Amino acid sequence: MPAIRSVRTVLLSSPYADAEDPEIKECFPNGPKRTIGMVELTLDTGTNGIGEGYLAVFAPLVFKSIVELLTPYLVGRDAFDIPRRVADMRSVCDYWSLQGAARHVISAVEIALWDAMGKTKGQPVHALLGKAEAQSLQIYGSGGCCDRKEQFLRELDLLESKGIGLYKIRSVKTDLRRTAWVLEEAAARGIGVGVDMCQNLADPPQSVADAASFIEGVARLTSVPMVFVEEALGPDAPENFRALRERIDVPVYGGEIITTPKEMIDRLEAGTYDGVQPDASVIGGISAVMEVFAAAGPAGVRVIVHAWGGPAAIMASYHAAFAGGGDLVEWPMLYHPLTDDMIGGRARIVDGRLLRPDAPGIGVSLTPEIEARYPFDESAVYSCMLADYGPPPDEYWTR
Repeated sequence: MPAIRSVRTVLLSSPYADAEDPEIKECFPNGPKRTIGMVELTLDTGTNGIGEGYLAVFAPLVFKSIVELLTPYLVGRDAFDIPRRVADMRSVCDYWSLQGAARHVISAVEIALWDAMGKTKGQPVHALLGKAEAQSLQIYGSGGCCDRKEQFLRELDLLESKGIGLYKIRSVKTDLRRTAWVLEEAAARGIGVGVDMCQNLADPPQSVADAASFIEGVARLTSVPMVFVEEALGPDAPENFRALRERIDVPVYGGEIITTPKEMIDRLEAGTYDGVQPDASVIGGISAVMEVFAAAGPAGVRVIVHAWGGPAAIMASYHAAFAGGGDLVEWPMLYHPLTDDMIGGRARIVDGRLLRPDAPGIGVSLTPEIEARYPFDESAVYSCMLADYGPPPDEYWTR
């Protein structure tokens, strides 16, 4: 079997979103640019594989350091024995990072191994994982990081142009009128809306009563229902999600920051969520997402892959969704030319559905030209210390 000849960290920084988007104002102190961290493995056959870990959006140099720590335990080893390679990396990292940062890096290497295997065999990764029955999957447009009507309308126009009938926005518990306004504007175009309450960054997070009051308050302002509510509570108290599910009739989704399949499976089996959102670049790679799919079916829980990273992260989650029998995937709407350049036409959307990617590997390209176009900028990091930028007053949404 081919052996791993070399391991390389690739940090690239790309323009991102719009300087006027609230997420940029809150979380990107140095402006609209985001860093993506990838691992490039080269096999002794000359074939390479690309993987990505979400960690580099927040701490790119930490990502690079962990890759360097793992490299001696990868070089010279069998590239196609992916379970063994993951076990080796866990042996190095689990004592000090069973959950968290190292899992993102393990994810990147695991994805790169699948990519290299797919390229070697001339098959898309989903075909290596099992027969993908679906030719396409429904997508939802993931955006709504907006505080002005014209920003929402621009995103709704984009969704309409692609035939996409589901839209995810970001709201906090005080955004009652704003949320109701979006629900009604979207409904007029035949588009449903789910709401991400962004509590995966909140410290302390809101309570069950806060989340329920928000959902009930929006329902008093409009008869248009939410399609789902996501990350409505903090991640460290799964029993609160169960309590929320008992209080509301909106499906409760979550789990994007969970970094081990065991934790996500324990939660779904305990009735924490109506739908779980594993991310291949966070939870340990493509194999970990497949474990979640296998457990979710018997538990009656929907799996909707999270895809908010860069090109390799998005494509890895998409391949897992096709192989696992998913029926809905996230499509990030914010401007990110690096993702567009690396994916190219290998993730096509037709009539609101993602067509099954059939290029060998995960379907991303990394060229010297792309690397030169997006040089690493150490200042391009996401800050979880949210800045208060002062959104429009509540009255703005009633005019």
